[in-house]
Amino acid sequence: MTLIHIVLFKFRQDVSEEHKNKFVTELKKLKSLSCVKGGRLIVGGPSLTDPIERSKGFQIALMSYHEDREALAEYQASDEHHRVTSTYMFPFKEDLIRFDFEVDEEDEYMCHFPQLLV
Repeated sequence: MTLIHIVLFKFRQDVSEEHKNKFVTELKKLKSLSCVKGGRLIVGGPSLTDPIERSKGFQIALMSYHEDREALAEYQASDEHHRVTSTYMFPFKEDLIRFDFEVDEEDEYMCHFPQLLV
């Protein structure tokens, strides 16, 4: 089974681009955690949605793959995740959306990737 974890981040208006870039850099380091399936963690932004208003002001997105709910819980509880979110996100956020779902069995084949060297 694969569980996909998606988070959209919106920072306050007074947060600098430098800070947001540092947050993205630190988020990307989380792909090395063993609870991230195959090192599959993607961070992107800004939104290319047209019209941009449909993005509802969210500036950065994260999508990560996990083997199961236990692996996602391990990711969320990790010291590394806590350091990144408590240092670079929670004190500066305006809003965030989190959405987690299990991949249907018939779609699981799309979640098999060659092992990455991280």
